[in-house]
Amino acid sequence: MSHLEFQFRITPLKPWTEILIAYLSEIDFHGFYEEDGILKAFISNTDFDELIFNSLLRSLEGEDVEISYEKLEIENRNWNASWEANFDPVEIAQQLYIRAPFHEQKENFNSTIIIQPKMSFGTGHHQTTFLMCEAVLRLDLVGKKVLDMGTGTGVLAILSEKKGSKDITAIDIEEWSIENCEENIDLNECEFIDTICGDVNLIDGKKFDVILANINKNILKKHLPKYFDSLCENGLLYLSGFFSTDVSELKTLANQVGFKFISTTVKDEWAILILQK
Repeated sequence: MSHLEFQFRITPLKPWTEILIAYLSEIDFHGFYEEDGILKAFISNTDFDELIFNSLLRSLEGEDVEISYEKLEIENRNWNASWEANFDPVEIAQQLYIRAPFHEQKENFNSTIIIQPKMSFGTGHHQTTFLMCEAVLRLDLVGKKVLDMGTGTGVLAILSEKKGSKDITAIDIEEWSIENCEENIDLNECEFIDTICGDVNLIDGKKFDVILANINKNILKKHLPKYFDSLCENGLLYLSGFFSTDVSELKTLANQVGFKFISTTVKDEWAILILQK
């Protein structure tokens, strides 16, 4: 399968690089990295819809940003190779150290997670993954059933096992994400994570004590009723993958479904929302 590589020049880079990544993720782009001030983004030829792409760019007209791009066709390969070469470890509050297999271990952390960096989302570098990891670190998951929806690298599922859960389901709609997740599960010698490739319908009829969903706003909005039905009474829902400006809308929708608002935290304009059934 061939892929398309888009090279975006964005002025100003911040915060618009992160904003554009969020929008592109919603239309099936995956794999992002910055190089010499250029954002590179990738999508398979079969997933690319030029009308939707052009509509997205038009929606940004009038904003205080200039975006130009070059489109290239490439053969299927590891499109994050350049990003991998610049992968740095992530440290979260001296409690969690997220590193690649080629990084040296540090001993002054409570937990370490090894991630083979084949995708840029789900390593702890992105603000939303960082926020989710911070939140999970505060949980005692002993005896709890956990769902990691949109698992990506599997970092949240792996962290959930380290926090005591022995019943974890990790779901992603992309086969390559599940492959990377399973590789990382093996690297971290986890025993209690079941991986499934598919969509949110896979959770029908199942119950969880904690649901972790770091996806994007539009998908989360669609999933909220499913999450509510699949949570045990008093169960917790952790949502991220959206901007702080989206919190009010998600809180309103969650309240309509039946959720109780617990808290929200913001990091560099990205947010996490914690809800309870």
